[in-house]
Amino acid sequence: MKILISIYIWIVAIIYVSFVLLFTLACTYIFPERIYDPWFKKMMRFLFFLMGTRVEVEGRHNVKPGTTYLFMANHVSLLDPPLLGGYIPGIVRGAEAHVQHGWPLYGWVMRRIGNIPIERESIHKSVASYRKVQQLLESGRSMIILPEGHRTLDGQIRPFKKLPFALAKETNNGIIPIGLSGMYQLKRKGSWIIRPSKIKISFGPEITREQVTGFSILELRDYVQNEIVRLVERP
Repeated sequence: MKILISIYIWIVAIIYVSFVLLFTLACTYIFPERIYDPWFKKMMRFLFFLMGTRVEVEGRHNVKPGTTYLFMANHVSLLDPPLLGGYIPGIVRGAEAHVQHGWPLYGWVMRRIGNIPIERESIHKSVASYRKVQQLLESGRSMIILPEGHRTLDGQIRPFKKLPFALAKETNNGIIPIGLSGMYQLKRKGSWIIRPSKIKISFGPEITREQVTGFSILELRDYVQNEIVRLVERP
């Protein structure tokens, strides 16, 4: 039965996401992002409704309107980007694996809206990509980074990379840690089975710029990871 349910969800989700991407792509040529971005967020949230999944949001009050943040979350599923894109308040863009920018339609739209591809195979190219993230932060654009770099294979949070925190110390922005719970049960790496369930996105208290400055890179990495671990609920 779960196989039939998964096939149905995949068909519906692919058709729906294709429509959303085409709609968003057209909007980028017609409207400024302040007009189309709220609609994009609503459509991303509706995706989870179509998948039979209820999303609970906690701690949204920790995100101050009009403030530029560096958002960091655990990386669990292929569905993390639409979840974060749909539920993080305000206009926010992400840093994602450059291979995804080569996907038909999806990659084109992500480039159009301003997401940054990260080339993880080369430290030199990774640094150059993170410089672009830094420039967007300095221009007032909030950004999302998933510091594990890869999705979890067993539901446990993987060690965080050091480079995102070197970047964080060079910006003038606070960090909002985010814990994603239930995503491993919904869709895990290496499996095409989708199990409709309840998921939760938890926004932690801001790690202020003053706190970021006071930590070394490694101390900041460990502190942020501990905060995210604290926000993730165990099944």
